Amino acid sequence: MLRERTETTMEKKKKRMGDRFDATWVRDADPMHGFMPYLYPHRADNEAFIEETVDLTALNAFLEKKNEGLDKAHRYTIFHCVAAALIKTVTLRPKLNYFIQGMRLFSRDKLTLAFVVKKQFADDAGEGLAYVDCPPDGTLDSFHEQVMKEIFECRREDKMDNSTAGMAFFMKLPRFILRPVVYLLRRLDFFGRVPYDLIKTDPNYASVFISNLGSIKLNAAYHHLSNWGTNSLFVVIGAKHKEPVFAEDGSYEMHEILHVGITLDERIADGYYYARSIALFKHIMEHPEELDRPANEEVVM
Repeated sequence: MLRERTETTMEKKKKRMGDRFDATWVRDADPMHGFMPYLYPHRADNEAFIEETVDLTALNAFLEKKNEGLDKAHRYTIFHCVAAALIKTVTLRPKLNYFIQGMRLFSRDKLTLAFVVKKQFADDAGEGLAYVDCPPDGTLDSFHEQVMKEIFECRREDKMDNSTAGMAFFMKLPRFILRPVVYLLRRLDFFGRVPYDLIKTDPNYASVFISNLGSIKLNAAYHHLSNWGTNSLFVVIGAKHKEPVFAEDGSYEMHEILHVGITLDERIADGYYYARSIALFKHIMEHPEELDRPANEEVVM
């Protein structure tokens, strides 16, 4: 029996020379992980892609009970459960909340999740960026409340998040000015000095960037990481569908299945750490009662 528990806390620490405004420099990293950013400096060149399959049998029953008496606009969905399971996984496996920037390994001060919100399901509809702070003692219910608030805000026609507003402003500049401005921003990004107002809702600075392709009936797939920002964990949710699930005697049943694509920066942890982390995520998804418990509460597998 394996007990997954929080290995470290993300408590606010006193900042020291070399720390960032949003993270602490991991000064005691082992030599391989400390030196690797100098050999392999770009996040997008160090991606590892994992596709995990989740049996939705237990989750479907869990959602049916959760949604009793709720109207359609406020229902719990697979997206909420995947996101809450990721939050619990990252809380209990804190190296997933590390990132590399400026050739150094950092541990974030808090856990954040970001996703894109389509204002309407139409080709020419705009998009908004949702950015959610995830407390270590949060549950599915508290996360659901946060997300619904963010989605309703993002879908307001007069609402523009600050990152989109910043890009709109810079796009007014001529190319000969915009190019050096972007170069300067990249240099500031290297040292963790990009103005906070420009990036506070930028999903490329979130712990987890999640894309719900299932909402538009697409299958889960690989999505690249970005060399801009600090995001080192990108998750794609596919469309649910039926597949055969085999028993030991060779018999099978058709179950509803979900494919989840996970792209991560292989420089921040080893394969064994990632394997245990993905196993924990799958266990939580297939035992959804864990989502009603605080994110930092240990999981027995």
